[in-house]
Amino acid sequence: MEYHSALRYIYSLVDYEKKRIERYSPEEFRLERVAQFLKVLGNPQQSYPTIHIAGTKGKGSTSAMLASIARESNLKVGLYTSPHLHTYRERMQINNAPISRSEMAALVEEIQPRVKSIPGLTMFEVTTALAFLYFARHAVDLAVIEVGLGGRLDATNVITPLVSVITSLSLDHTYLLGDTLAEIAGEKAGIIKPGIPVVSAPQKAEALTVLRQTAETRTAPLTIVGQDWTWESKTQTLHGQTITARSTGSSPLEGDYDMPLLGDFQQENAATAIATAAVLKELGQDWITRETVKKGLEKTVWPGRMEILNHAPLLITDCAHNPYSAETLRSSLESWFPGQNWLLIYGASSDKDIPGMLKALFPITEHVIVTRSYHPRAAAPSALADQCANLGKGAEIAINANRAIEQACKKLKPGMGILVTGSIFLVAEIRELWSKDSTLNLPQGDWDDEPWEQ
Repeated sequence: MEYHSALRYIYSLVDYEKKRIERYSPEEFRLERVAQFLKVLGNPQQSYPTIHIAGTKGKGSTSAMLASIARESNLKVGLYTSPHLHTYRERMQINNAPISRSEMAALVEEIQPRVKSIPGLTMFEVTTALAFLYFARHAVDLAVIEVGLGGRLDATNVITPLVSVITSLSLDHTYLLGDTLAEIAGEKAGIIKPGIPVVSAPQKAEALTVLRQTAETRTAPLTIVGQDWTWESKTQTLHGQTITARSTGSSPLEGDYDMPLLGDFQQENAATAIATAAVLKELGQDWITRETVKKGLEKTVWPGRMEILNHAPLLITDCAHNPYSAETLRSSLESWFPGQNWLLIYGASSDKDIPGMLKALFPITEHVIVTRSYHPRAAAPSALADQCANLGKGAEIAINANRAIEQACKKLKPGMGILVTGSIFLVAEIRELWSKDSTLNLPQGDWDDEPWEQ
């Protein structure tokens, strides 16, 4: 089987990343189905220790930080995340390298007959199983596993990790997970296992109450960042930032940490990663030292999160895709670039809270260009322009990301920067387009053609 044939096969399965999920229920998302499939594959997920990470915002960055820390400890580390930014192969990495095209094709060919034996397997369920099998075949020392959606019913929730992590919670996927923080926290708390330590990022009281109750019911020791661990910003530059992390107890991991990722929200993610590392050390994971945590954070790579692609003029991309993320992005931009005016290139999936995001971004926006990514769920630019008009702001329409960049460059005024946000798919397209036309040291020529583009 060739790689693109394998990719087409994966996307031929039920794919809730491309179409709206109508029901989020045990009948639709059956962990028993995933467990049955993994049993057929020999339960590969049981052959290595894991860290399990759920959350609304920051779970990808925190996963990348923890994987980087483990790599600096000379471990062979698997990292499973979703969705991907540029290539499907990014979803399953070992020591920062995505699975190769040839190995992915071989694994898909191997499991294809077994997929047919279990009716109803979805694209994400099969992808999760592929990652677990890939990590087992390469005998990883540790796998960092990011939840896809929710937690309780997510395909990844068949593992028993060393530690569970819940990053910042906010309203997103409300039609599936609930329209209150308590309901969403209940779904995310589904990854908490009996007796397994859990680390939570700072949460609003409504969400934290649910996490506390779940942890107590399941006798899972709970570490709360913002209480048991705190941090403060020390320095901020356009090349990175430094935080000081402190524990209310005595921990050898307290101290200053540098990281290349920008944004105030990354300080919280780093503190959560440090707190998780401290819990792992307490569990007897001797590969955790202050030096490995320090080096791991310094070397963390997680593109598309308040990422500066160009300095003059400023071009920043961020994958914010809900109102809370957009508000956090705006706050960080105001902090890091005080007084800066932004030309906003905006695109979003049609099932997102578009007015909420736009309201958060408009205060720092001088001009708006609305566009769409290649993704099937992307909202039409005309519909986005109508949303802007309803909020009292005009918007220029660009039919695609390429036109959006061209139009933005023509509209730029002295002192204005370009901000691209609203969708991970739009950010990916802009990064690819910009890399072709600039001298930036970005990956080139390795993007996968998705089936829906052909």
